[in-house]
Amino acid sequence: MITARAHTNIALVKYWGKKDQQLIIPQTDSLSLTLSEFYTDTGVEFTDGLTTDQIQIDGQSITGHAADKVKNFLNLVRQISGINRYAKVVSTNHVPMSAGLASSASAFAALATAASKAAGMNLDRRSLSRLARRGSGSATRSIYGGLVEWHRGTDNASSFAEPVMENLDFGIEMIAILINTSKKKVSSRHGMQSSVTSSPYYPAWRKVVAHDMIAIKEAIKNKDIDQIGHIAEENALRMHALTLSADPGYTYFTGDTIRAIQAVNHLRSQGISCYYTMDAGPNVKVIYDRKNREKIIQSLGEIFGKEKLIISQPGPGVKIINK
Repeated sequence: MITARAHTNIALVKYWGKKDQQLIIPQTDSLSLTLSEFYTDTGVEFTDGLTTDQIQIDGQSITGHAADKVKNFLNLVRQISGINRYAKVVSTNHVPMSAGLASSASAFAALATAASKAAGMNLDRRSLSRLARRGSGSATRSIYGGLVEWHRGTDNASSFAEPVMENLDFGIEMIAILINTSKKKVSSRHGMQSSVTSSPYYPAWRKVVAHDMIAIKEAIKNKDIDQIGHIAEENALRMHALTLSADPGYTYFTGDTIRAIQAVNHLRSQGISCYYTMDAGPNVKVIYDRKNREKIIQSLGEIFGKEKLIISQPGPGVKIINK
């Protein structure tokens, strides 16, 4: 059994909507930060004697839609590699699933790496990025550590991620405020498609992302955490405007999401630089310079409880953790 570890990533400039549902080609480019604290370990072994794929996540055998997604991905690996055996898959998530904390990104990046290696392939990272994308769009970025750009591309070959800055030598960190880690009511997949097809503001969103991608890469080059945070915050608000303006409208925010946003705004008004971002879920992530960590933890801990705050440094790319 080959086991791989991949870390989640949080998009600072987000992709929200697919151009090709089958190949998972996005409508826009995106850029993310890989996180050290949240990760998935997945082991894969193709073996004789099985009559179907056996999939275990967090100690439980899974069936239904979740199992079908993994089996379809394994079928793709079998198709590419020419292997014709079923697989045993054992996966452990060190991140809440379906709660807007990018569990699918780490899950499919780890699965792509372990399954391709177990099937006898030795893929380079760009090829792994393409393969992981076929399981989950954001998984294409979790192949790499640090700050990562996903080129939307136009086909399977041209849609892949690559690092912008993998070994970060400046003080960017992120705190996840765990407001609600239960499964969200509107899946990312359904939410994206609803926004693409029904929000009157979707054409403007493509222009917003094109602008933000240029601006944030310049801010990264300058190691300007305030500018990185500002761009990420505005981009997140505009993404969530697409959910509110869909038909029917929906939101991932809860009352505590708004409280967290207000708390970050208050900290900033007190001269403490920090910025928020949210993906498809109620949990808020705070971007800041590590020199401000203690003040931010103290303030947010008084509101949400320190046990709900998880500090994460920039994380590494995917790796095989057994031989």
